Amino acid sequence: MTTKDQILAITDELSEKLIEKNNAYGDSALPPIHVFSSASAEHRIRQRIDDKLNRIKSGGGYVEAKDTLLGLAGDLILLIITRDGSHDLQEHIRKGAPPNHSSHSATEDSEGYFAYYS
Repeated sequence: MTTKDQILAITDELSEKLIEKNNAYGDSALPPIHVFSSASAEHRIRQRIDDKLNRIKSGGGYVEAKDTLLGLAGDLILLIITRDGSHDLQEHIRKGAPPNHSSHSATEDSEGYFAYYS
């Protein structure tokens, strides 16, 4: 398997897991429901990144480490999405506009990053 094939396989696996988790948790990463925490989506994602970095630092088996690394990569993707500004729920509330979460849509930011959500 070439490096290109490996990259495609891992990114496909990552996108499937990220979309699966997004569907399972009701898209709660970007517009959090604020039951126990009033932190912004970006702050909550940064906390999850810190948690995963701590797990990596602490060690673990390959399967656990791979899952943690995929989770970290997914959280970094979510951080990129939150930083594009279109998913900041608090900003939408301040402006009186609904958040941009259409069913099965994709957006491209000025740097060419795509954000997919269902």
